Amino acid sequence: MKTPYFIISLIFIFMLSACQSDKDKTSNGSQNGRFTKKDIDVKIPSNGKTDTDLSKIKTLKQEELIPFLRQYGVDNTETIVTVSTKFGDFKMQLFAGPKLHRANFVRLAKLGYFDTTVFHRVSEDFVIQGGNSDRQATHDFREAVGDYLIPNEFKSIHRHNYGAVSAAKYTEQNVSNASSPFEFFIVTAKQGAHHLDEDHTVFGRVTEGMDVVEKIDAVKTDDSEWPLSNIEMEVTVSR
Repeated sequence: MKTPYFIISLIFIFMLSACQSDKDKTSNGSQNGRFTKKDIDVKIPSNGKTDTDLSKIKTLKQEELIPFLRQYGVDNTETIVTVSTKFGDFKMQLFAGPKLHRANFVRLAKLGYFDTTVFHRVSEDFVIQGGNSDRQATHDFREAVGDYLIPNEFKSIHRHNYGAVSAAKYTEQNVSNASSPFEFFIVTAKQGAHHLDEDHTVFGRVTEGMDVVEKIDAVKTDDSEWPLSNIEMEVTVSR
């Protein structure tokens, strides 16, 4: 007895679907414990490239960083920042004490750097971290801004309380605990994260919209803590 044609067709379709499912699972796996590269739904112009004229940005070198940021902080005194996401907006106050960190964050926000980035790490009930992405625009912006580290400003009185905004850092060969100029995190642990005190520089706090931060903190992630759905941000300085 011959197998009906429609049954053969159904079997063939099922096999194709199974192969595609296995392929999708493989493409989302982790690589050497680092964040997995993913296709990102780019929402900025030119297929992932920014329309900002990056040639007009002063590229900073480490040796000129401190005097430049000190003067930038004098000329740009804003301390209130609004972060807009698909979950809503929240506001951050930048502290006056960590002068270099405040000035650097305000500068990057005004340049539009953060608008090319996402919240790329979510560790539930601990921190959410932003300021990076797989986008070409983010990479290009970093090259234009400069390859430098911000000296730690631990002498500030601020600690890693709930809602604290702190600077991420590179761990390799970083005995001085200098900060990354590009990435920041917000503490979501209700009891705080005080084991990070004098290890990372706290330079601000969330003053409004912690419910939005909590929504980000609750999203699903892969094994590397990268959210399964991208959380873009727009950062504006108000005053």
